[in-house]
Amino acid sequence: MFKAAGRAGSSGEGRSTKAIGDAAESLALAYLQRQGLVLVQRNYRLAGGPHARGAEVDLILRERDGTLVFVEVRARAGAQHGGAAASVDSTKQRRIVRAAQHYLLRLPVLPPCRFDV
Repeated sequence: MFKAAGRAGSSGEGRSTKAIGDAAESLALAYLQRQGLVLVQRNYRLAGGPHARGAEVDLILRERDGTLVFVEVRARAGAQHGGAAASVDSTKQRRIVRAAQHYLLRLPVLPPCRFDV
């Protein structure tokens, strides 16, 4: 889990939600790359239909063993309302899975996969 908002000396005031999310994504990516994961794609998006919202995976990385890791990055100012994983409800989970399935359809061979928040 990554906590970008609420860093020492930074309240996040005056920054847009998108800016905070982008910063959290960059911090998460740097951390995961230091752990040996390799970036495959950032912000993989799947368009929604006329009455459906699209789907997105923030980061797709590959582990040394070939496992594909789909990462949802969440920036939380504090843990009062639960941690990062608690902020991913069933609707958001379905959107992430739908985007991951769409991504996997492009591959000739399905690698082992996991989802991280």
